Amino acid sequence: MEPQTTAPHLPVTPALEPIDWHAPATRHLLFTGKGGVGKTTVAAATAVALADQGRRVLIVSTDPASNLDDVLGTPLGQTPTPVHGVVGLDGVNIDPEAAAHDYRERTLAPFREVVPAADLASMEEQLAGQCTVEIAAFDEFSLLLGSEANASDYDHIVFDTAPTGHTLRLLSLPAAWSDYLVDSPAGASCLGPLAALEEKRQLYEGTVAALSDSTRTTVMLVSRPERSALREAARAASELAALGVENQRLIINGVLEHPAPDDAIATAYAHRQRAALDALPAPLDGLPGTRVPLSGIEITGAEALRHIIGGTGAPDQARFEPPSQVGGVHALVAELLEAGPGVTMVMGKGGVGKTTVAAAVAVGLARAGADVHLATTDPAGRFSDVLDDTDTSELEVTSIDPAAELQRYVDTKLRSARDLDPQQRALLEEDLRSPCTEEIAVFQAFAGVLRDGRRRHVVVDTAPSGHTLMLLDQTGAYHREVMRTSTDVGGRITTPLMRIQNPSFTRVVLVTLAESTPVQEASELQDDLRRADIEPYGWVVNASLSATGTTDGVLAQRAANERHHLERVQTELSSRTWLVPWLAEPDVDTVLGP
Repeated sequence: MEPQTTAPHLPVTPALEPIDWHAPATRHLLFTGKGGVGKTTVAAATAVALADQGRRVLIVSTDPASNLDDVLGTPLGQTPTPVHGVVGLDGVNIDPEAAAHDYRERTLAPFREVVPAADLASMEEQLAGQCTVEIAAFDEFSLLLGSEANASDYDHIVFDTAPTGHTLRLLSLPAAWSDYLVDSPAGASCLGPLAALEEKRQLYEGTVAALSDSTRTTVMLVSRPERSALREAARAASELAALGVENQRLIINGVLEHPAPDDAIATAYAHRQRAALDALPAPLDGLPGTRVPLSGIEITGAEALRHIIGGTGAPDQARFEPPSQVGGVHALVAELLEAGPGVTMVMGKGGVGKTTVAAAVAVGLARAGADVHLATTDPAGRFSDVLDDTDTSELEVTSIDPAAELQRYVDTKLRSARDLDPQQRALLEEDLRSPCTEEIAVFQAFAGVLRDGRRRHVVVDTAPSGHTLMLLDQTGAYHREVMRTSTDVGGRITTPLMRIQNPSFTRVVLVTLAESTPVQEASELQDDLRRADIEPYGWVVNASLSATGTTDGVLAQRAANERHHLERVQTELSSRTWLVPWLAEPDVDTVLGP
């Protein structure tokens, strides 16, 4: 595939000021943003800069897919660990799965000897999903943010939070659980026995107060100068403000400030960034903001972070070889056509171009004459952005809207409960107000999309990895419940999980960038899928600079850094690989290729 290179020679000089790593900071600094924007790098650089000023600093990751260990060059655990090469800086990785295990044990322990085995099994199933993992992680988060007594030895606590969707859920939990406890004093739902939450009420209230106190907490909205990332940051800013979190700052990471004027790729790269910044959406356009230059080096360890902080030196001119001949998305489409109807699930970290790849696959199948249904389970998925100028008359395009599915699910349940007495109906309504009901509603819609694959090609653009695993958790829970309660399986029951596990029916395609964090997260997602007996079909490496031939100093260095990531994908991680070059206009037609 020939890379797209036409663009004006326009250097990027955003109005945003360069970041001042040594500016005064509140005690709590929360970094959030769409996956893949460099949130961990910026958070870690801030922590190092503060520590180098003589402050005592604790940096904490609450991201299930954190690479904070790699960025700091220090193996971290669940207790503060000194960071190599930085006096005064300690790091902690909150392991959500370990926290969830402890939470489940605390919740279930009082009931193990006093309730029937069937009831205990039901309670364990209720606590098995991703909802419990997030509650448990929030408990750990609250201990550091909501209690002044904890971590009192530190001048600053820097939180490298999960990607935007997870973070918003995390930050909304205090109000959600408090309201739920007030409105539903007898309810437990999927949250476990009420006592497990009631005992934390004071801590949660302290967390809400800390988040809303601009003298104690600042939220750093990190974004790339890309439209999709900026749109996510704008949504985060609005929802945070609605939660009473007003002290926000915008950080634009990865700005190519001095593109080589004789390199078409570099000028196209800079032009695309400038166009995104010129159209900065509200409310970001009203926030104080700064920029961080694009770096050509891979950030690992304190010295690399200090390179970012000081902005010293430029990378040497890199030499790299283009990747060996690898087919593009058009080659993937040809294989799917040969395989026949079924479901193609496109998964990956947020920000890797997953939605565009999914749309290109669906359009390619439809143009070849296949009957195609393109669907998204991503709450932030926007097919309109990538299909705007594309004829979609040959395929069906749908979106699973969590809010709409929740309302549909609740209405259905209440209609079927018309004959209940008032007390029973009140109990049902209380259960339907549970914060986990939405997951069940979305799962039912997802199961319907899977069934459609029996008669035609279904391409599913999934949410970023954490949300996808949450959906698969629901799928697995439903499967276990059906198999446990059914007395006459006899080969006649096919659960959604069984459909996903069937490689002749479901093809899981992982999308990544040729960078350390996206490849590692895709690898971990692949491991999770394999533990659920789901074998990925192949990987798409998107937006590869090494496939463009750029000679710009920074971009060429980044292209050279891609090589070992591409080799790892091709030789270790996947038996099938497809490659898409970096494109100035990554729309369906350019991604699909010839």
